[in-house]
Amino acid sequence: MRDSLKDRVRAKLLRQLAQDGALDHEQDDPRLISVESDLDALNSVPEGHPLIEELAVRYLVF
Repeated sequence: MRDSLKDRVRAKLLRQLAQDGALDHEQDDPRLISVESDLDALNSVPEGHPLIEELAVRYLVF
């Protein structure tokens, strides 16, 4: 079975976080904060929500 777009975007965001390392709260990295924020937003919307498509474009998920 093929993964949904939401699943592929979530996987990409999680890979991004893993590659960039854990967020260091003493040193605010805006890019990591943005990825974490996008992941939280993705997890809060239902399948088919327009935000999923927006994040797919932003993170180049096909």
